[in-house]
Amino acid sequence: MFRKVYNLIHNKYILSLAGNVIMSGLGLITMTLIYRSLSKTEAGTWVFFQSILLLVDTFRSGFLTTAFIKFYAGSGEERAREVSGSAWLLGLMVTGSLALISLTSFLFLNYIPDEGLLLFFKWSGVYYVISLPWFLATCVIQGDQHFGKLLYIRLCNQGSFVVFILILIIIQKVNLQNVLFTYLFSNGITSLYALVRGWTRVSNLKYRTKTCIRDIYNFGKFSVGTSLSANMFGTSDTFIINFMLGKPALAIYNLGQTLMQLIEIPLRSFAVTAMPELATAYNSNDRQGVIKIMKKYAGMLSIILIPVALVGAALADVPIYIIGGGKYVGTEAANVFRLFLTFAILFPADRFFALTLDVIHRPHVNFYKVLVMLAVNIATDFLGIALTHNVYGIAFATVFPTITGSIIGYFALNKYCNFTYGSIFKTGYYETIALVKQTFAPKVL
Repeated sequence: MFRKVYNLIHNKYILSLAGNVIMSGLGLITMTLIYRSLSKTEAGTWVFFQSILLLVDTFRSGFLTTAFIKFYAGSGEERAREVSGSAWLLGLMVTGSLALISLTSFLFLNYIPDEGLLLFFKWSGVYYVISLPWFLATCVIQGDQHFGKLLYIRLCNQGSFVVFILILIIIQKVNLQNVLFTYLFSNGITSLYALVRGWTRVSNLKYRTKTCIRDIYNFGKFSVGTSLSANMFGTSDTFIINFMLGKPALAIYNLGQTLMQLIEIPLRSFAVTAMPELATAYNSNDRQGVIKIMKKYAGMLSIILIPVALVGAALADVPIYIIGGGKYVGTEAANVFRLFLTFAILFPADRFFALTLDVIHRPHVNFYKVLVMLAVNIATDFLGIALTHNVYGIAFATVFPTITGSIIGYFALNKYCNFTYGSIFKTGYYETIALVKQTFAPKVL
């Protein structure tokens, strides 16, 4: 019994899932504290600021993460040093560029009327600089598949932020500016922790090579599309709501959308564990293996999300009240959450199609796919607002870019290795049953 529990805790899927559960759980706690402490307008401003901050950061994470793992996973010690050192140089270059843009914007701050944009241009450079070490540490850890360490970094990042927010509440100093400062401080602490533990591999900077830098760059300039596909549409929604419906409406919409972290938890967890496996199969020239791994993860998630979506839709009003408080009861937030849950069954296939296209060295397909999806998203957002004049129109519009992305990804992957869309669910069902039996079935002696 003890060994079974030990094996369960140290299973890489469980560790990855635990890391995402902790991150999302603490994120929900943080949002609860912020939503209950700030007005709807201030909460909307914070949502808008973070949306822009994380979208721009996607250019760095999307550029480096997948490329790093692709060239790092399963490589020898010499190659690992070369990849990590080259990634550090590229990371410094990208971060320096983002910081320079932030610094230059100080000349134009008086011409920026929106408070969320103002916060971004003033403080984004600081964020990107102090978060670089822990970001690259997560790349190394994912490449090594040491998901326990990834859990520690996420716990440090989100946990410290929650603690600092609680301190602000206790001393009655909660305001938008102080929330921002604690956010920056928690990222600084996380980077310092990663540096002290030696997880960043910054010392490998001296092993960088022009060839490896070129390989990462050529791959990363397209692979950024995968990360953008997971973030761009929510951010475009944020921009449209912010400037057409106002910040209170943005706070309401984001509250319903934030609860979709219940879906993002398994999506992120499975993506982290799947990427090294996909890269290993591709590097072994095993096309059937690549598709089998893709179907396994996408299918399992699709099967698992069905009961999650049903329960979440039935109980949607409860978490809205718990997180937002009384001022959000009776708003559109709960129904926005229900609409997102209805479409959730489509998310895993789209996400893993994109991830697999990156791994098989066809990131350009994702890049062009993202452009098409973004165009569809923006067009349907404006149509939705024109028809409903509220956030329901935006929520309904979400399904169309997801369907578009799934179709493009499906046909692109079929050119690499033939499979049917329905086989994803069939594979997912059998893999889910097998995982349950393997984890909980008694071992025969």
